[in-house]
Amino acid sequence: MQLLRDWERLSLNQITTSNWSLKEAVEGSARAGIPWIAPWRHKVAEIGLAESKRIIRDAGLQVSSLCRGGMFPAATAAERKVKLDDNRRAVEEAAELGTEVLVLVCGPAPDRDIDSARQWVAEGLEQLVPFAESHGVKLGIEPLHPMYAAERSVVVSLAQANTLAEKFLPSQVGVVVDVFHVWWDPALYQQVERASGRILGFHVSDWIVPTPDLLLGRGMMGDGVIELRRIRAAVEAAGYAGPIEVEIFNQAIWDRSGDEVLELMKNRYLEHV
Repeated sequence: MQLLRDWERLSLNQITTSNWSLKEAVEGSARAGIPWIAPWRHKVAEIGLAESKRIIRDAGLQVSSLCRGGMFPAATAAERKVKLDDNRRAVEEAAELGTEVLVLVCGPAPDRDIDSARQWVAEGLEQLVPFAESHGVKLGIEPLHPMYAAERSVVVSLAQANTLAEKFLPSQVGVVVDVFHVWWDPALYQQVERASGRILGFHVSDWIVPTPDLLLGRGMMGDGVIELRRIRAAVEAAGYAGPIEVEIFNQAIWDRSGDEVLELMKNRYLEHV
């Protein structure tokens, strides 16, 4: 029975089969018996929100999260307003697709002023939370590995994400624990415990040695050095029992048959996660 419960938590983060359209990813997941999917907004936009919702519903899948909101920092107040408006659209999309979690990749500094960028992230959250709450959507702050600070996010540790989230109710803002981004952190297990009741997502992949590419270098579970089961145990001890998303950026995996990737993903999930 435990294996069955575990299996029912598996989710395909759509980026793992990046060359597939949303329709193909949904159909592939249904064929593979994977019960959850985490769409990306650009894939939803390709066929439209209403059609995306219909395809997912008709296949009997559940939506674990929508990726992504965030990207709050910008050089001018007008640009930051544009970004906030886009986040409101992301909230509406998440609500329409039937997920309560919008994943936030918080964004880089538009110049060298990283402190101001982090303040703009905090301000963006403060402005977005009431709108998200009114739509029944929780905001999941995903800290990224520090190597992405200049390009993707000035929130680079689980401690930072916790500090931002703790300004709000657990029903409003939480954190997303992605093993690729946090496995290295000496304070990881302390910060996972600190996040008790606020973990909104758990993403798995692996860290390949040597790392072939800063962005497209994630490995399939079991191909790297991450203590996947130890991290999972900590996340579950902190109260998380939701979907487990496999999220892999890797060109070699993207170039493979999507059905082959899902079969490998299922086997590695059972073996290593």
